[in-house]
Amino acid sequence: MLKGFFNVPVPANEPVYSYAPGTKERELLKQAIAEARAQQVDIPMYIGSKEVRTDKKVKLSPPHDHQHVLGYYSQGTKEHVKEAIDAALAAKKDWENLPWEQRAAIFLKAAELISTKYRYKLNAATMLGQSKNAFQAEIDSACEITDFLRFNVKYMAEIYQQQPPVNAKGVWNRVEQRPLEGFVFALTPFNFTAIAGNLPTCVAMMGNVVVWKPSNTQIYSANVLMQIFKEAGLPDGVINLVYVSGPDAGDVIFKHPDFAGIHFTGSTAVFQDIWKTIGENIHIYKSYPRIVGETGGKDFIVAHSSADIKVLNTALVRGAFEYQGQKCSAASRAYIPQSLWPKLRDLMEADIKSFKIGGTEDFSNFINAVIDEKAFDKITKYIDRAKESPDAEIIIGGEYDKSKGYFIHPTVILAKKPDYETMREELFGPVLTVYVYEDDKFEETLKLVDSTSIYALTGSIISQDRYAIDKATYELRNAAGNFYINDKCTGAVVGQQPFGGSRGSGTNDKAGSMINLLRWVSPRTIKETFNPDTDYRYPFLAED
Repeated sequence: MLKGFFNVPVPANEPVYSYAPGTKERELLKQAIAEARAQQVDIPMYIGSKEVRTDKKVKLSPPHDHQHVLGYYSQGTKEHVKEAIDAALAAKKDWENLPWEQRAAIFLKAAELISTKYRYKLNAATMLGQSKNAFQAEIDSACEITDFLRFNVKYMAEIYQQQPPVNAKGVWNRVEQRPLEGFVFALTPFNFTAIAGNLPTCVAMMGNVVVWKPSNTQIYSANVLMQIFKEAGLPDGVINLVYVSGPDAGDVIFKHPDFAGIHFTGSTAVFQDIWKTIGENIHIYKSYPRIVGETGGKDFIVAHSSADIKVLNTALVRGAFEYQGQKCSAASRAYIPQSLWPKLRDLMEADIKSFKIGGTEDFSNFINAVIDEKAFDKITKYIDRAKESPDAEIIIGGEYDKSKGYFIHPTVILAKKPDYETMREELFGPVLTVYVYEDDKFEETLKLVDSTSIYALTGSIISQDRYAIDKATYELRNAAGNFYINDKCTGAVVGQQPFGGSRGSGTNDKAGSMINLLRWVSPRTIKETFNPDTDYRYPFLAED
């Protein structure tokens, strides 16, 4: 077997294409969308070497055009979860013993395939299956997933290079990073194809085997990802993709002695239930499972009276309404000084009224549909309650219609109380709640921001006053794992802003950084002594 100390390619963030009129990428993406809409795909589960299909077929439709059929996926059962675990454990020995540079090559090839051959197919799948516009799909399913794969290979190499700094005379100290014993469960969300791809691949990259359950509303693009990973050379059984209910998956996985960890992105309530279940079953497992999760957010933008009004407006309308507010990082509560509010309200209203709303196939639409009927109904209930509440006023938007697609117009609620429900609770939709404060109560407002919500994912301060920036940065140090100064609170870039929050927002293990990859290995320290002692007696024992 070849040996060597290998340097991996230096990663750089994948360039974001503009898709402006007249560009080649615009034409190619429209072709990919037309091809996808023209066929109905039969999507299997991927378990070991098999593509598994069942008699229970579930329809997949665009959220913005729910009468159209993109295809069907095969619904699995508990038996398929058991088969996936068995396939993962059968693949484990060969996979963890494969030299790390060979694992790296697979994921570097996957990144290359995504950024070239499959760029438009994967973007089209994300646009149709998850109702993302062309630019939002590009930064997600072309760029971010490519960045995850390339940067994670670099972080993996750096982890393996870390060794004890001291070797005493006659001793060689070294550290090896072992994959976890057992299998890891990747439970992934609908809203980012990149997150869905990263959660299983970064775990597998470190020599682990994975059972992957995506959100049902992301299966369409998950299937394309799995095809790419297979083409890149991922061996059978390393990542097993199953479509089962959450209870069925949990009932098998969390009772299995070889369960070694979970990599999760989703709701806080689900993650807390998972944590509780793992705790109740802790005596079953061979080792303490790694529990890594990024969950909800009630992300904020705080404006100081010195804020540039145009910067503030852009941060709010982009941060709150891009991808219909369906980002863990989306701006959903804003704190605005009274002196800025009248002008800001006018600017926001003008921008929001200029938004075009419709399907992703029309590139001029800035706003598309929310993910499904369940999300639509939840969000619109909040809007309806705000319409009736004496403690809130809808000042922009508030309309919705699900006859063709799950469309909710971008909505701004003015809260008359800082603890109104939409200032506290995660809606995960195109709704921004504003609380207006008196200019001289900036410090008191920072305390409100810190204490109003259980979450601590993202937030930002918009200010021209460096003292105010410094004050907010300190007072809100625990209120956001990703904090922005004079920018919207969304748009974390792999390699630049590792992403994650604490409190009710998760374990803050920072996707897109070495921190996250370290969670998927278990170090072993090795000390080798070249001239070992042969007598138990130490010099101090000798008589005077």
